[in-house]
Amino acid sequence: MALNNTYDARLLAQETTVGAGLQLLVLALLGTAIGMGPAGWLTGLAFALATWAVLTRALRRSRPRSFGPANRVTLGRAILVGGVTALVADSFQSSPPVTLLVGLTAVALILDGVDGKVARRTGTSTALGARFDMEVDAFLILVLSVYVSMSLGPWVLLIGTMRYAFVVAARFLPWLNASLPHSMARKTVAAVQGVALLVAGAGVLPHLANAATVFLALASLVWSFGRDITWLWRTHAHETRAARGAHEAAEAAEQRHDSRELVEAR
Repeated sequence: MALNNTYDARLLAQETTVGAGLQLLVLALLGTAIGMGPAGWLTGLAFALATWAVLTRALRRSRPRSFGPANRVTLGRAILVGGVTALVADSFQSSPPVTLLVGLTAVALILDGVDGKVARRTGTSTALGARFDMEVDAFLILVLSVYVSMSLGPWVLLIGTMRYAFVVAARFLPWLNASLPHSMARKTVAAVQGVALLVAGAGVLPHLANAATVFLALASLVWSFGRDITWLWRTHAHETRAARGAHEAAEAAEQRHDSRELVEAR
């Protein structure tokens, strides 16, 4: 059994190592093509190292039998996101080729609908895969919001940071960690954020139209988070009332039992 676990661990390590190697290859190609500066290189390398470290740790904790085809698609998306991250970081020093930035982002967004289908068709859906997919999505939105904020203003950062603010809040309010029911509206709103930021980043629309597009996306995201938080709060309040009622009923029953024992003793 130990030999099989070691063998599986080695296979998983190979997957993450190949992913890190491909990320370095993408950075090298981008660096050669556009003459990427130190900021882009350092940010891209930091992303590659962080992705490898976090994914390796997650795999060791969940111990899946194999990496799975769906996770390979998500890892490919993460590699593209690493390229986008490097380009955005480099844009603080010089304007990146918009076509290249839009192309990498568009492919990453398109593949977002592929990994889930692959997981369902191959029967390899896992909690790790869902979390990996969600984290890649969230980071891409954060990076895009940083890029778009340079032209539309810092308010755009609300789109990229809202999910991370929710995670931080959940550390202090544990009821926010409860599972949410499936919602196509939530998935649609999440997809809209990437599309809106991509359109704004491409600069194909007038400035006012870009601002309106991103603002509407932000409004839908606020609505989505607000609806989910309201549902979580109501569920928490209902469970708290139910638990309090059960506790009070137990105390009352115990008091009645003590009263009967006292009467019998007399």
